[in-house]
Amino acid sequence: MFAEPEFWVAVAFVILMGVFAYAGVHKTVLTALDHRAERIKAELDDARRLKDEAAKVLADYKARRATAESEAQEIIASAKAEAERIAAEAKTKMEDFVARRTKTAESKIALAEAQALADVRAAAADAAVAAASTILSKTVKGQVADDLLTKGIADVRQKLN
Repeated sequence: MFAEPEFWVAVAFVILMGVFAYAGVHKTVLTALDHRAERIKAELDDARRLKDEAAKVLADYKARRATAESEAQEIIASAKAEAERIAAEAKTKMEDFVARRTKTAESKIALAEAQALADVRAAAADAAVAAASTILSKTVKGQVADDLLTKGIADVRQKLN
């Protein structure tokens, strides 16, 4: 028994444990383990708190994204409606512009026709006066012819114009 090495290892272990107990190593080890347990517990609490905050931030960002997407859809719908309204207004304005231009052109044409008719009448009156004066001057002679011619020309001009 005393010659076996296992016996002396056991005796040395018991003596070492006695010295550790006397020196208070077990209190130091337990205190160190308690501090480590408290530090680990604090780290776990911090990790849980950070996880909860991350979950809240994630939920907040998801809500913001959903809100932003709905606002984007509303903006797109509003832009489409505005574009359709502007197109309808442009079409109406174009139709009004064309109608006004057509009416203006028609009135200018009517005015030109009236002016041309007046010019034709004036030319016809001048030709009739010239023809009448030529005919009367060749057929009627003297002072009576001159008076008659002047009066006739004035009457024709007044009536034709």
